[in-house]
Amino acid sequence: EGTAAAALALPFPSGSAALTPEAEKILEALGRALNSSDLARYRFRIEGHTDTAGEAPANLVLSERRAATVRDHLVNRLGVAASRLEALGLGETQLLVQTPDATSEPRNRRVQILNLGG
Repeated sequence: EGTAAAALALPFPSGSAALTPEAEKILEALGRALNSSDLARYRFRIEGHTDTAGEAPANLVLSERRAATVRDHLVNRLGVAASRLEALGLGETQLLVQTPDATSEPRNRRVQILNLGG
């Protein structure tokens, strides 16, 4: 309560850490918000996630790449200070939609941005 937050999810194609045009558009708005005076004092964690298609170790690496891609885009293309962002890959450990192993579920292939406070 009383803490500014950016609660959004960015979709990714299966097996990819490439930003989609939709994700880039969302990140543009996020970059403007993060650079605003309202959010300038906060730090954020970028969490990468995958679905259960593929092996868990490979999914962990993919989720790390997704989080790093978003962080790099925010820093290098949108001017957000790198010191305010941390990237973390969680693989398939925190599914948005519960599925059995080896299930392609687009809603689980995402990056979430969480407010860590000031």
